Amino acid sequence: MCLVVFAWRPEHRQPLLILANRDEVHARPSAALAQWADQPRIYAGRDLEAGGAWLGVAEQGRFATLTNIRGKALPVAEQSRGALVSDYLASQLSPQAYLHKIAVSLKQYSGFNLLLGDLQSVWYISSTQPRPIRLSPGVYGLCNASLDTPWPKLVRARSAFAQHLDAPDHVLFELMHDELRADDDQLPDTGVGLPMERMLSSIFIRGQTYGTRAISLVRRFADGATTLTERSYTSHGRFLGQAQVELAAAAPTDPDVLAT
Repeated sequence: MCLVVFAWRPEHRQPLLILANRDEVHARPSAALAQWADQPRIYAGRDLEAGGAWLGVAEQGRFATLTNIRGKALPVAEQSRGALVSDYLASQLSPQAYLHKIAVSLKQYSGFNLLLGDLQSVWYISSTQPRPIRLSPGVYGLCNASLDTPWPKLVRARSAFAQHLDAPDHVLFELMHDELRADDDQLPDTGVGLPMERMLSSIFIRGQTYGTRAISLVRRFADGATTLTERSYTSHGRFLGQAQVELAAAAPTDPDVLAT
């Protein structure tokens, strides 16, 4: 997952709203959003290479998502970052307890940002900011640097998102389909070279071998009911399909999973 914008509004009828783009190599095998057969608490897409998730939800308002951190000379570790998402969703630990548990092992993962929460709170931690932060209400953005780092695509996505918090699904998905690239003088220097920085500077990345693979939308309501809708894409940004999971406030054991 490479770009996340979200609104945390505890007193609102829809306290949590998340929009996220997952950017990845197209050849990396993935499964679409569904309830996991081997870990039925989890509702998420799945990275079939490493077994983790990029964004997912569970009953009782639990959610988690992550992005990688891009930068020069960052260490590469063996543990899958996607396991940070799936392990939290599969557990019954509070956000605080889970973050305390993983705090001692952050160096086992390549650079990442992790956002997670439940009905009461939203938390952020990263490999470069190992102390968990409980977030205050607000509208935030998370890309491939620390929370709210003003990269052009993040600023653009967060601003558009903030103006459309009450918009219907199709409008929100369209916001994350923006292919405008930043000017060269606005680009970060993360060590991947100028041509790649240009390609990565758009909200939606359209490419043959690498690009936006999924756009996810999470709506969580005041009673705890949660809807996760995910649209999938293949190379060159071709639409592949849509899946949706609905979790009722009463934490049902058999939520509706719809696919088209």
